[in-house]
Amino acid sequence: MTQAAPDSLPSTLIVLAGASGDLGGRIAHELLKRKVRVRALLRPGSAQARQVTLQAAGAEVCEVDYNQPAELTQACQGADCVISALSGLHDVMVHTQHQLLEAALKANVPRFMPSDFCIDYTKLEPGHNRNLDLRREFQQILDAVPIQAVSVLNGMFTDLLTGQAPVILFPIQRILYWGDADQPLDFTTIQNTAEAAVAAALDSNPPRFVRIAGETLSIHQLQSVASEATGKAFGLLRAGSLQTLNRLIQLTQKLSPDKGEIFPPWQGMMYLRDMLSGEAKLSSIDNKRYSEIRWIPVWEVLTESLSKQN
Repeated sequence: MTQAAPDSLPSTLIVLAGASGDLGGRIAHELLKRKVRVRALLRPGSAQARQVTLQAAGAEVCEVDYNQPAELTQACQGADCVISALSGLHDVMVHTQHQLLEAALKANVPRFMPSDFCIDYTKLEPGHNRNLDLRREFQQILDAVPIQAVSVLNGMFTDLLTGQAPVILFPIQRILYWGDADQPLDFTTIQNTAEAAVAAALDSNPPRFVRIAGETLSIHQLQSVASEATGKAFGLLRAGSLQTLNRLIQLTQKLSPDKGEIFPPWQGMMYLRDMLSGEAKLSSIDNKRYSEIRWIPVWEVLTESLSKQN
């Protein structure tokens, strides 16, 4: 249960895929803070600025073609863990991650962390949520091979509440929801998720699923937090039942299929539905396992976002 102290890990090597993204970049930064060697995998032609940033921070940057198995295997050599922070649809979340997993196996890497970082998709029925179905499909591949797997489940990124997720409607001072306003919802910042991913990667004996939540709030509690953070009284806006939301998702899919988009509007609606229904609620929270992490509350995220806007 106890992870090794950072100072005792100077020879630990983590291979990180997806380091050019927001979450991946934060994971790289947290690893380097702990004096862990980072080998960041970037596709040929990746943005030069990101490559320079990673190298300046102390990471080893390795340009690699995922379609070249020998090249990818060589990039994984000597790693203690491969962390995937890749983002995409089936070609990335299943096919590319499978290529990365095969390379890790050939390189005898003992541990693999897939790019899950979401609500508890293991509780959902297949066909219920497209993006989460991709994680389930890869989970079945990962659990069938001889490597220690550890996934981080974190609910919703708290950061999305500052505008991208249509829940806190700042202009009209309302909290939008469907269903039950007392259903608990899990929120974790991208930063805390990165810190937890690193802690789990370095944990001497992590569980198969590490479940974390910076804070768990109901819609009613979110109403109070938004009111406190803004100094304005927020009300509730119930748009209907979960059945109403399901019909809205189906209509949105017909009007705007956007099947090639990672996060079309209806995908975000599916994610919110699975939170509001309680079906994908984290059944247990492992925050205490990593007591060195300061878990950031929703109030702090909202307050900081508002201060930047003023």
